[in-house]
Amino acid sequence: MPQADQNSLSPSAEGPPVPSSAEAAPGTTTNVTSGAPRPAHVRPVPLAELARRLNTAAPQGAEDASATGITHDSRAVRPGDVYAALPGARFHGADFASQAASLGAVAVLTDPAGTERSADTGLPVLTVPDPRGRMGALAAAIYGEPGRDLLQIGITGTSGKTTTAYLVDGGLREAAAKAGELTGLIGTVESRIGDERLKSERTTPEATDLQALFAVMRERGVTAVAMEVSSHALVLGRVDGCVFDVAVFNNLSPEHLDFHPDMEDYFRAKRQLFTRARSRAAVVNIDDEYGQRLVTESEVPVTTFSAEGHPDADWRAQDVEVGPLGSTFVAVGPKEESVRATAPIAGAFNVANALAALTALVAAGIDPQTAADGIAAVPGVPGRLERVDAGQDYLAIVDYAHKPDAVESVLFAIRKVTEGRVHAVLGCGGDRDPHKRTAMGSALARLSDTAVLTSDNPRTEDPLAILATMLAGAAEVPAYDRGTVLLEEDRAAAIRLAVDRAEPGDTVIVLGKGHEQGQDIAGVVRPFDDTFVLREAIRFKQEEAAAAPAATAPAAAAANSTPIQGTDAEDR
Repeated sequence: MPQADQNSLSPSAEGPPVPSSAEAAPGTTTNVTSGAPRPAHVRPVPLAELARRLNTAAPQGAEDASATGITHDSRAVRPGDVYAALPGARFHGADFASQAASLGAVAVLTDPAGTERSADTGLPVLTVPDPRGRMGALAAAIYGEPGRDLLQIGITGTSGKTTTAYLVDGGLREAAAKAGELTGLIGTVESRIGDERLKSERTTPEATDLQALFAVMRERGVTAVAMEVSSHALVLGRVDGCVFDVAVFNNLSPEHLDFHPDMEDYFRAKRQLFTRARSRAAVVNIDDEYGQRLVTESEVPVTTFSAEGHPDADWRAQDVEVGPLGSTFVAVGPKEESVRATAPIAGAFNVANALAALTALVAAGIDPQTAADGIAAVPGVPGRLERVDAGQDYLAIVDYAHKPDAVESVLFAIRKVTEGRVHAVLGCGGDRDPHKRTAMGSALARLSDTAVLTSDNPRTEDPLAILATMLAGAAEVPAYDRGTVLLEEDRAAAIRLAVDRAEPGDTVIVLGKGHEQGQDIAGVVRPFDDTFVLREAIRFKQEEAAAAPAATAPAAAAANSTPIQGTDAEDR
């Protein structure tokens, strides 16, 4: 029998292999005691009814048994659960069926390969060719179709899912507050049930956990939910059992090509959300070429939007004013109605995210002004152009940008609001798509006055090998067009290097990890928070400056302001 930490592995929401059927791999941080949130009250569903829904014969022993829950994790089984034993790359979930039985499982859902091993437990076995493909619908049935009682808005795309979800949640909260109701949020950073916050392990939860979360939301009075939907979630069936009232498409650019063989496969995965099986209405960005294509291929009615003000868009942005802390614009609708709107997060690209949220909310039946007011009230998004303020006289920011297009967009946006120089820190994750590393190193060197190349989450790769690839990209930028390039493997030291070079009017920006609270090095996840490390580096510099003799201050300032030929802000 495999040990508890050697379970089969499958791709997670946005990349890394993580446990799919039973136990966590070594070094991962998971809650092994309580599992995902579960509703307090569930009407038992007879196993014979579940067999009928699966279009399979009721197994022996099903006559007097009923289910009150379902999980794919053998550690998280509760009395009354169906245990979904899924095939994996290293092990089969059926290898853990005895553990599930000991914890009170009433049945096993598995494939033919897992049937005999599961039957050895004495539990009734529901056998289907593709248990992962049936798991979502079965979970929805067990929990009483909770999604039908929620207004569901799902957001997909390469960049901006998290920010757009928070902005949609802001509009939903504004509308819900007027009705005395609550809202929910599900995404990369966290899940929210009203004001209760839950840590997220992945962008989109597994189908069993997602349907349980919907049931908890319904039980606690939530009436609407904003949710990120990753391509992994669509391919692996994590949103099976969901039909979104509104599906939003932001954009598509090269990413996750370690999971998708090419961009066409990536697009087809995203397109699944815009079928009648998964949504009722679509909101699509026609400033994006894949969005233009999606308009013609969507199976559900489409409302379009354009932050660039395309006249053919149903909703378009006009009179855009970009500021250091956010942007304002006028959203013009299909009947030439207009509403003053605010993107409460810096960066011109967040106008597109705010307009996407506004359009989705209006498509969901919310008054445009109410939607705009709620979006404007969002205080920020963790790790998305998040300001770190320790009283310094320069701007300090943490952002999640971890792909070439996102790095470029963020740095262009920062350039527009920075009077002085830009000092940027960036690494590339190990065990991920290696093809983007050269482009990311190039973008950082080209668009920063100081480009500090460092580690992200090296995982099982050699950090120096990753840095060598990034450096090769930086070297492709002509010397006259690149900033000073520094290499520092230690991420905390790299952040200190950037802070040490900052002067009044400059910007220090730390890219790649955003909201993440750990760093994975050689399979060990160590606590690491970019915002905390950046704030501490700023404070240390301030303390050093305060302790230094006044006579040495000018010399120190001069040392920190060495001119970089061809890298002034005006040259970019």
